[in-house]
Amino acid sequence: MIRVTVVYEAQLLRTALVELLRSGGVKVVSSLARWPHGRATGMSEPDVYVADAACLPHSATRPVATAVPLVGEGTGVRPALLALVPGQRPGVLRRAHSAGAAGFVDQNAPKGRLLEAVHCLAKGERFIDETLALGFLQAAEMPLTRRELSVLSLAADGAPVAEIAATLFLTKGTVRNYMASVIRKVGARNRVDAIRIAQGAGWT
Repeated sequence: MIRVTVVYEAQLLRTALVELLRSGGVKVVSSLARWPHGRATGMSEPDVYVADAACLPHSATRPVATAVPLVGEGTGVRPALLALVPGQRPGVLRRAHSAGAAGFVDQNAPKGRLLEAVHCLAKGERFIDETLALGFLQAAEMPLTRRELSVLSLAADGAPVAEIAATLFLTKGTVRNYMASVIRKVGARNRVDAIRIAQGAGWT
């Protein structure tokens, strides 16, 4: 039987997802509100992580799928990552791809498609929901650099220029230049509008 760990922040939706998977003959070994960092004590190893893409880290030095524990002692096989993504937020889709996801399913997909994806990943195959094709094209067109995204993410959290500069080890002038570049690239009127556009696309 396929073993799955569910990662979904909203408890009600996480519970519903667990029940949906179990009704399809999948064994849910654990359910988490946040992406796991290392092996949790007493937690069974899954074959597949089914995760809301919004729960994946916004930035990482390496794909998070390579940071999960190995499946089985000495097998050298890691659990596969199946990301549940909203079709209209290409930035979230891009984040899931960067995180090393091997499967992508639209959050509005029917139950059968999700179960098909889980079975594909458990066999070592990839799965891409055909309804996400446009989202992948839009994600590939994301205009901002990683540094610009870092600046914008901190700005979206309310950090002033000085704090952003200190956090990213930049000068205040450089931060202002990055923000000006972001505003120009996304066609925004100002910093607030740039944050709104980026959040709507799922980039931050």
